[in-house]
Amino acid sequence: MNARSIGTTLFFYLGLALVFMPFLRQNTLYLPLFFLAAWGTRKLALAGEHNPAFSRVREQVDRFFIERKRPVVALLLAAAVAVPFVSSNYLIDIFTSALLYAILATALNITVGMTGVLVLGFIGFYAIGAYTTGILTAKFHLCGFWTALPLSGLIAMLFGLLLGIPTLRLKGDYLAIVTLGFGEIVKIFLNNLDRFTGGPNGIMGIKKPVLFGWGIDTLPFFYWFCLLCLAGEIVIVARIFASRYGRAWVAVRENEMAASALGIDVFRRHLLSFSLSAFFGGCAGSLFAVKQGFISPDSFTFLESVMVLCMVVLGGIGTIAGAVAGAFLLVVVPEFLREFALYRMLIFGAVMIAFMIYHPHGLFGSRAITLEQEDRLDGGE
Repeated sequence: MNARSIGTTLFFYLGLALVFMPFLRQNTLYLPLFFLAAWGTRKLALAGEHNPAFSRVREQVDRFFIERKRPVVALLLAAAVAVPFVSSNYLIDIFTSALLYAILATALNITVGMTGVLVLGFIGFYAIGAYTTGILTAKFHLCGFWTALPLSGLIAMLFGLLLGIPTLRLKGDYLAIVTLGFGEIVKIFLNNLDRFTGGPNGIMGIKKPVLFGWGIDTLPFFYWFCLLCLAGEIVIVARIFASRYGRAWVAVRENEMAASALGIDVFRRHLLSFSLSAFFGGCAGSLFAVKQGFISPDSFTFLESVMVLCMVVLGGIGTIAGAVAGAFLLVVVPEFLREFALYRMLIFGAVMIAFMIYHPHGLFGSRAITLEQEDRLDGGE
């Protein structure tokens, strides 16, 4: 067993111990059983991972869905459209929030998944979009929602350009820290610019839009509107991914030096993906402001940035389906665990840790990225 395997094993057990610490402190007698169950689960998962029969079944399932992609997408879309007819207002509101996070995760996936740029302060663009809509429609009544929506995306894109031009030449952790600082600076500005943002009190009275005389002020209509926005974003992003720009992004992600040698302007490709991601993040913020009807700086914390990043990683880095699936899992599943009260986040955290240990490339992620990272680590030892 090499050093990396030992580190992974320790991380797994320590992570589970920290997650279940409140329970184990009150029930110390279960501590041996806890570690025995964790050890058995890990051994079973590792045995299944290296079992040819298990791998063959997994490949057959993947091939089944890949060959029937269009019918599966049509079935999922039909089910999503039918949600308001079979759900309560509470569930519709949860699914609407999941759609907003799916828009955010898909936008972040452009930079994190396609160009390999780690962004820790992405929620800053979300906040800029939300406050742009709030200021234009509710604070000063300068325009309606349909004008504020694209303006929110464009202003967020402008901030993305202003941030990206001086910082995208940085690499790795340095760039991640810069984006983290950007998210925190945005929140501080929102707290201090009382005249425009309302300071800690935020902005209230943001009304839902009207489309062709129909008010999108009920939960079902707004849910369908958000679903339409997500579908539009997915179509646009999928077309870009399939274009020469998307192929250039993948080349930059895999090896910047080789991409530069082939004539690809790495900086411009990074800047394009960063600004496009910021645009969709700003549009998602505009939708969030309209959904809530009230925004404040407390809605845009660092935890939200981490949450969106977890959605991308859990669903699968570099895949649109993974970003959407990750968003729905991290928003919807915890709501169904509310009956477990204090233990629901413990269960949820344990599942997340186990999933990242046993399935590190995500639900729909390409294993090529994971294998490449493992080869790099092995080569550095």
